[in-house]
Amino acid sequence: MFVNEASKDVVHIAKQAMNVAMSKLNDVVILDTAGRLHIDEELMQELQNVKQNVKPHEILLVVDSMTGQDAVNVGQTFNEKLGIDGVILTKLDGDTRGGAALSVKKVTGKPIKFAGVGEKLSELETFYPKRMAERILGMGDVLSIIEKAEEAFDEQEAEELEKQLRKQEFDLDDYLAQLRQIKKMGSFSSILKMLPGANKLGDIKVDDREFIKIEAMICSMTKKERRNPKVLNGSRRQRIAKGSGTTVQDVNKFMKSFEVTQKMMKQMKSKKGGMKKALKGLNMDDVDLSKFKI
Repeated sequence: MFVNEASKDVVHIAKQAMNVAMSKLNDVVILDTAGRLHIDEELMQELQNVKQNVKPHEILLVVDSMTGQDAVNVGQTFNEKLGIDGVILTKLDGDTRGGAALSVKKVTGKPIKFAGVGEKLSELETFYPKRMAERILGMGDVLSIIEKAEEAFDEQEAEELEKQLRKQEFDLDDYLAQLRQIKKMGSFSSILKMLPGANKLGDIKVDDREFIKIEAMICSMTKKERRNPKVLNGSRRQRIAKGSGTTVQDVNKFMKSFEVTQKMMKQMKSKKGGMKKALKGLNMDDVDLSKFKI
């Protein structure tokens, strides 16, 4: 629920929000103040007035992790003027590895409570210092990947996939099912950056729109083609490209990457311990990304 007020008086708006929340018996009220790129006295006085009049239980400072030293300066000033209780670090899905987290914690002495790894509410996560330290050092964040996977993957579908792997069968229907599950975990770029050794690969840009193209290509195939990709001759590939709004070259590149995926899935069938063990044993030093280009 949002409180819409025509007034420009920040304190008045905050008080009205509190009154509405109490009348509705709401448990939590979040006062989201306007963001500023620079600190000024007018801003700080405004926030101090809100604090004095509303008396919030907790004050959290939202810091852009990509601003580097500026994030540290903002954190220090806000803590001195307002006395913050914690920090939310955003844009950790960007190019930064989160080094600002260490500096902000040092200068404010306040804990980082949440991390933003995307633009959706589901991408606001509890902050784990150890995981961030491992990520900064290029060791990855496998535990977070596992948690995302456990939330996104359907247990029944996972069991069906395991049965397929035991039979050494992994077709395009299985690939499509797994692709849709992975999409629930967030952007592929953010997942890639959590893998051990990913920092050695440089600044890799993965366009998630490519996965929409893959989904369109698979959906343009017949059941027979999805179950037995070996039947995909030139004329069939032309039909698939036309039906999916792609090119024959796109189809060819995807089929090459699918063949690599098939081999990887067959190798995984011999690993015991399920997804967790497979992820913990994965290191990007062992992966040739050129084979996965679409």
